[in-house]
Order: sequence, then C-alpha cells, then structure tokens
Amino acid sequence: MEKKRVMFICIHNSGRSQMGEALLRHLAGDRFEVQSAGIEAGTLNPLVVKAMGEIGVSMEGHYAKKAMDFVSRGEHFDYVITVCDESNAERCPMFPGKHVRLHWGLPDPSALAGTDEEKLAGIRPIRDAIEARVREFIASE
Repeated sequence: MEKKRVMFICIHNSGRSQMGEALLRHLAGDRFEVQSAGIEAGTLNPLVVKAMGEIGVSMEGHYAKKAMDFVSRGEHFDYVITVCDESNAERCPMFPGKHVRLHWGLPDPSALAGTDEEKLAGIRPIRDAIEARVREFIASE
C-alpha cells in the first residue's frame, strides 16, 4: 500500500507543524509519509521538543524547513494541513497537484510569555490539541 503524503505548515516551522509531523509519524508512520515546513524557516522551539518528550515522542532529527523549498522541488502531497491562525493560513504557498487542504487553527507556542515552566505549561494544551486532531485525522483515513 502506498503511503499518503501529508504536509503540516505553520509560520516558522518551530512548534505546531513540527508537533503535527512528529505525532502523525509516531502514531501512523506506517500509513503516512509526513513532512512539516514554515512560511518562513525559524528555529525549532526547545520547549516544544521537551513537551513532546514528555509524551514519549522524539523530535530527534527535526529542524525548521521552508515550505517554498518543497514547492520549488515540485513535491506533491495528498494533504496540506495548516496549523496557524486563519490570517496566516492564507499566506501559505500553493502546492502543486491535487490535494486536500485542511486548517487546524491553533495558538502559537512562540507567542507564550513567562518563564520556561510557564511557557511549557502553555505548550502542553496545544500539543494535546494537535494530538487529538491527528488521532481524528488517522481515524478518518
């Protein structure tokens, strides 16, 4: 069986899209080939990595990538899932070929203020919301 290709996109590929990629790969990597990218490339948020580690999901080897690099290479995806707010979702590049575009509006972990512990506490519900959406997505496929 050929794996369906999924692309998660957010602003900087530093948090939400990375969590989506890691969770889908962790939960159903046998069924999906998954990537993530940003409208712009940022830096992977170390608190996101820590939050994912808390639930046993490794982000080893993850790094921020630009969506336009995938577009320029002509890569095709079956699903393109934006995980940023609505206004920024409109800035996402158009990928070639036919695909289903989904939007999961989620808060930006990089916008959280406070100490690292306070930010981590704010990231956990975002992580859990992404996991719930990923599980729903897997069940629908």
